[in-house]
Amino acid sequence: MQYIEAFNRSLFLRINGGNGTPAWLIQMATVIANDLIDLIPLLLLGMWLWGGNSRRNLAIKACLVALLALGVNQAIGLVWQHPRPFMIGLGHTWIPHAADSSFPSDHMTVFASIGLTLLFGGAFRLAAAIWTAGIAVAWARVFLGVHFPLDMVGAVAVASAAHVVISPLWRRVGNAVTHAAEQMYRTVLAHPIAAGWIRR
Repeated sequence: MQYIEAFNRSLFLRINGGNGTPAWLIQMATVIANDLIDLIPLLLLGMWLWGGNSRRNLAIKACLVALLALGVNQAIGLVWQHPRPFMIGLGHTWIPHAADSSFPSDHMTVFASIGLTLLFGGAFRLAAAIWTAGIAVAWARVFLGVHFPLDMVGAVAVASAAHVVISPLWRRVGNAVTHAAEQMYRTVLAHPIAAGWIRR
């Protein structure tokens, strides 16, 4: 365990931005770290409003995988508190963050959950876009000093476990859940659907 922690800290210091880091790079990393996560709800909403039944099914499954994975993250944080770099005076911190447990990264957990679900659901281009954005976010949050590299690895592991748990359940009930959600959607948004603004 000590070797792993030493490796984690050493890798963090290699990625973390130092005193000579240009302001534009800090600003770019801050936007990536804080704002790219907003792409996730927009993507899922787009899949639902303008996608067919299979895309809608995939969007709901992706949400469930992400929610389960985030729940596991909370449980891990309650059982094992791992300090963030700034909590132990390591490296440089460029953005404010609560002094809570760092492991696993919630941001990367969301990207990995959605990315895995899309990948194994056959939406390869969307999956590639999400993974690209997720890797950028992982780099930015380590670079800015609020996460360790292994927080990101842990996030992918948790997301993978959540996908393994949800997938067999979804094969049984996914179509029924999607159908019920579509019925509600068609009732609530009947006027925009009739106007052709969004897909039935």
